[in-house]
Amino acid sequence: EKILEKNDQTHVTIADFGVQALISFELHQLFPSIPLVAEEDSAFIRSSNAADSKSNTLVESISSFFTKHVNNNGPPLTHDDVLRAIDRGGKDAVSFDSNPATYWLLDPIDGTKGFLKGEDSLYVVGLALVVDGKLAVGVMGCPNLTDTTVGDTEDESIAACPGHGILMVSHVGCGTWTRPMSADQLTTAPDIWKRCSVDPCSVAHMARFCIVDSHTWDMMPLSAHFSSTMDESEPRDENKILLQNSCGGSLSKYLLVACGRMSVFILLARAEKLLKGLGSCCWGNLC
Repeated sequence: EKILEKNDQTHVTIADFGVQALISFELHQLFPSIPLVAEEDSAFIRSSNAADSKSNTLVESISSFFTKHVNNNGPPLTHDDVLRAIDRGGKDAVSFDSNPATYWLLDPIDGTKGFLKGEDSLYVVGLALVVDGKLAVGVMGCPNLTDTTVGDTEDESIAACPGHGILMVSHVGCGTWTRPMSADQLTTAPDIWKRCSVDPCSVAHMARFCIVDSHTWDMMPLSAHFSSTMDESEPRDENKILLQNSCGGSLSKYLLVACGRMSVFILLARAEKLLKGLGSCCWGNLC
């Protein structure tokens, strides 16, 4: 995917815009009265297109991705339709007052670095529904998670998802459920939704710890008390923990804990960075 750098020096891909346009369009078809709050708008695309005629290929690439996946029974959609779908979740699309609001919250691709690395790295498409100011529904799609991505598991929700990708949905009071993302399995597999739960392990040296791949165990405060190994077959005593660092920097770590693949994830973050990212963690927190 083409990597773009926006005016704020953050990176975005064509897929970010395409996924936002697609989900925005589908949500508007199903729930037209509920606004969307998302990460992108079309200002960067429009300004690039105006500044360089060659940048029209950017709009065409996004539109091509969109039209390939969208469920549209109406007339053919134009480039402007795609840009409007993106803008439905843009920063100026809706304003809120002091009253608790109901809205969708979307991160089209969380974990851009993992997305760009390819099929062995994890990234997440995150969607949440906030109702009257309270989180009600969380959805995470992780296209590259398989039943062998991280360690061994007895979790039926993952074992029932051969191939690439799972979809995780959580509703307040109804638990957390997963299903495979493979299109053929959605219609042919019996009991496609599997309920999942966190690892019940309560002993540190028997738990599975997860850190982002840009960190090392030596950076963690717990390293003063525990050594670590990444070999599940290696005997561990009460002073050694099992470590995985395959979750990248995305919200896949929430998904891995929610489905029981990991027991604990540890995140080191500066206060200002943590506050900036709180909004994009809500679907993971609910799951």
